[in-house]
Amino acid sequence: MTVQNAPSPCVASFDDVSIAELESLSPDELDALPFGVVGMAASGETEIYNATESRIAGLRPARVLGKPFFTEVAPCMNNNLVAHRFDNEPELDATINYVLTLRMKVTPARLRLLRSGSARRHYLLVQR
Repeated sequence: MTVQNAPSPCVASFDDVSIAELESLSPDELDALPFGVVGMAASGETEIYNATESRIAGLRPARVLGKPFFTEVAPCMNNNLVAHRFDNEPELDATINYVLTLRMKVTPARLRLLRSGSARRHYLLVQR
């Protein structure tokens, strides 16, 4: 009788993943996601920058981690549609269509903004 490995836990899609799921993933699991993941402290400093986002945006994590995300890493998102929503909405789960313009050619994307008072970090997911 052949013993098969148990299937690995499946992370929900870009549209369905929760903050709790993101918080429970290891760095390797975050890096394996097919969409960009940016995790920020309440202060706005970048604490998570997964491999997918790094590869597509062309920014190494060492250049991004510890930096204020909306002012130093992605100032093109420092506006009412993205950054200010994290400041003004204590509970947030919103998906918006967006056009990325910094450090890359103009690129249509979907952004998912996640914030919860019970979570350690705020999350910005990027699907291109």
